[in-house]
Amino acid sequence: MNSRTLYSLLVLVGFFIVAFPVKAQDSTFIKVHFLYGSVPVDSFKEEEPEWFGGLLGGHVGIEIDTNRVLHFVPQGGLHIIGRVKKNFKSHFAQSDTTSFWGIFGTPADSVKRLSVEMKVSAKQKHDLDSIAIAYRSKVPYDYAFFGMRCASATYDVLSAAGILKYYHPKVNYPQHFYPALFRKKLLARAEDHQWDLYRREGTYRRKWEED
Repeated sequence: MNSRTLYSLLVLVGFFIVAFPVKAQDSTFIKVHFLYGSVPVDSFKEEEPEWFGGLLGGHVGIEIDTNRVLHFVPQGGLHIIGRVKKNFKSHFAQSDTTSFWGIFGTPADSVKRLSVEMKVSAKQKHDLDSIAIAYRSKVPYDYAFFGMRCASATYDVLSAAGILKYYHPKVNYPQHFYPALFRKKLLARAEDHQWDLYRREGTYRRKWEED
């Protein structure tokens, strides 16, 4: 092998070493986790806990990194109508997946759940990480029955990162009033984009909502 050929080969190898890691980082994946709403079946009412919202409740959050779930929760009580500027009773929590799935007191391995794995760009992921830090540092809105709750807040985070279409809060929270409304929309989008879905059925001790 002459020196010219060797030089060309080294240049080609160097190109692949530099180019392919960059290309691999052009996109990544996040998961949106849905915990289905439920009520105890009659024969287990004394043993199973009641959940906030019952069959129209449940919970939703974003696994922005492995075993790190961002989700919106009340803190220090619950307002009926959301406050605009101060005295927010809200918090963006960051939990491991086991704590997230078990948030209502039912063991994590016994709840009905769905995870939607979404492909996002490197910029969207960077923006998502920045928003998570900012929202955890200073919560941007109140948690209220008639106002922002887990589904609308999750949608807000994803839209702020440019992953979903933006809606003004006055439009967002009625459209995503409880998790099932957001879940239905995201399932339709998952079919269009061929995103992977991960499901698990819940315990027979509870009656679970259906899609």
